[in-house]
Amino acid sequence: MAHPTADPYAPFDPAGLAARARALAGRAGQRVILGITGAPGAGKSTIAAALAAAIGPAARVVPMDGFHLSNAVLDGLGRTARKGAPDTFDVDGYAALLERLRRADRTVYAPSFDRQRDEPVAGDLPVPPSVRIVITEGNYLLVPTHGWHQIRPLLDEVWHVDVDPTVRLGRLIARHRQFGKDAEQAWAWATGPDEANARLIADQRLTADLIIR
Repeated sequence: MAHPTADPYAPFDPAGLAARARALAGRAGQRVILGITGAPGAGKSTIAAALAAAIGPAARVVPMDGFHLSNAVLDGLGRTARKGAPDTFDVDGYAALLERLRRADRTVYAPSFDRQRDEPVAGDLPVPPSVRIVITEGNYLLVPTHGWHQIRPLLDEVWHVDVDPTVRLGRLIARHRQFGKDAEQAWAWATGPDEANARLIADQRLTADLIIR
């Protein structure tokens, strides 16, 4: 299907966004997969969780982060210092999961990501056939490089989360501190790898179906 240029900004209104998601499912007449994307620290996980709560049992959140390559694999590839970049994920595995979720003919067990261990956890998120709206959130849902071009056609809509850069930077630094980095390391990662990834994501924001601020 063709995907339009994004509508004007929409506020973060869980009830209103839930109504839009339900209408999308009603038009499709089958399970829909809704993508929520944005830069690191934009609030994707928070919005996805709030949206799922507003929809109720018919929704499940399946994060892209479950397809991080393991730390051991990243070490072997020499990509540990760029963890979180587009080529540090199993994008083919993610695409295969989305295709399985689309069929909705059996329970699918999706991976999650453990921030304490900084590792993916296989088979951690059950998605039964009764789920009509799958919400998948991640950085690169609209990015056309490094194999990510195959993701957008698998999603019914993609919503981009926009946030003030200063707020986003503060969130990232706090997150990195929470999970073990000291102040200098947190600043370096947030303004280095995270910011490089944010610029890549921002280049595609106007290809989203909706922009949430």
